[in-house]
Amino acid sequence: MKKEPSVLVQKIIASGKLYINACIFEDSDVICVNNKEPQKNKIISFKILYENNSQFWFKNETWEYFFAKEDIAKIEERVAQFKHQWTPEQIAMMESDSAPETKKAPETVKAPDDGFGSKYTTFAQLPEEERLVRMQQCKDRLYNLIAQKPRQEQLITEALVETTQDVILHNYSAIMEAMNLTEGDAKEKTKNLVESTRDIVKASTQLISNNIFNDDLMDKLVSKSNGTIIQHMTRVYLKGLAFLAYYNKLVSTSSTIIKLRISFIENYSLFYRSLLPHLHIEDLTLEKVFLGGMRAVPENIFYNWAIGFMVHDIGKASAVEYHEGEGAYNRELVEEHVKLGYSSIIQKTNYPKEAGLIAGYHHEYYGDKAGYGIYRAGLEAYRKKNPQIKQDHCIAYEVEPMMNFEALAFFPAKILEIIDVFDSLTDPNRKYRKALTAEEALAMMEEEFVNKHQKLDKILFEIFQRFLKEIPSS
Repeated sequence: MKKEPSVLVQKIIASGKLYINACIFEDSDVICVNNKEPQKNKIISFKILYENNSQFWFKNETWEYFFAKEDIAKIEERVAQFKHQWTPEQIAMMESDSAPETKKAPETVKAPDDGFGSKYTTFAQLPEEERLVRMQQCKDRLYNLIAQKPRQEQLITEALVETTQDVILHNYSAIMEAMNLTEGDAKEKTKNLVESTRDIVKASTQLISNNIFNDDLMDKLVSKSNGTIIQHMTRVYLKGLAFLAYYNKLVSTSSTIIKLRISFIENYSLFYRSLLPHLHIEDLTLEKVFLGGMRAVPENIFYNWAIGFMVHDIGKASAVEYHEGEGAYNRELVEEHVKLGYSSIIQKTNYPKEAGLIAGYHHEYYGDKAGYGIYRAGLEAYRKKNPQIKQDHCIAYEVEPMMNFEALAFFPAKILEIIDVFDSLTDPNRKYRKALTAEEALAMMEEEFVNKHQKLDKILFEIFQRFLKEIPSS
């Protein structure tokens, strides 16, 4: 039976947190009505909408949000059950914003995991001044460790994990607040946060080591957060830094590029031929794959990319996860996180443009139909106006060639794709299949993401395999 709009969501929400909990517990559907384009009307889980933005019904005048009559009845029944099972003190505690963190909700109610963990509520309520004070404390902690000799690896690992999670939460909280501001006001409001984040990123890059990938302590510390997204973002950021540092050292101090150039025709030309089919085979070289030639990343650009790694999933809702074709799958919702991440970084902050592109491009997969992102939509529109245009390169290191559609992919986004897929396959929180071992994940990635489908970059993936072989075992 088709659900019909009945009661406005905000009317139910205004009844208090008991009703919010009931909506989450029942996983009630929200009927989203577009007042301008009715064909866009859709039904989305309340839990998903609420966890992505707890004020979603105030976003704009285009949309109105309703519950169906039958869902209202279920919500009322659940509220009545809560009132029967909970004591008045428990209900009052839940309704209070200042409820002690040491007390837990009754076990009959499933506490929602909003993806960013239970600490998010605390961070979201911080005034800007307090947020900046805490950011300064993170920075001081890292720089104190930089100054220490010899290095104490356990303290460094603890600091990297804890400061990364705090900085992500500060950024997420501030950006969610800024979403309701004009572009100018939002950038002014997040200005100091951006500067503090850049300083912390600089410090963490000086402390990172390759074996963070195999660090049991890091994994244990990360798992302490009960937010699955914050765990993923922390791992991807720290491991992405380690891999990027390894790449820089490899291409700067070895004969890797020369060897790749010599073996290119034999080992790589078929892979890249499928991506650049309009080029003559004799014109297909390593320099055509990497615009300007394969090279190390300058320090200032390294920092810009590192920021992008840190905030790459800042637009993510808790229901968005790596998908393998099992279980419920809302592609529109999944795609939304890269659009929201890109737009929030570009429009609401002064972060470098590279960070926005990384957030928007890190699921492009060389245009494979299974991928998605900001770039392909822009490229399609550009091709309609310029049908004769061809991309003569696979990967660009700079922003400008990407904005001019001279290459198929952005280098840091291709790096992040590898780290992101690897982390998703080995993530202990996987819902549909058990987590893979590193060896199983690499084998699966090579077969499905490189050989069968040209999603990941072949050369960068081989460097990643080499990286994992060379780092110390845990």
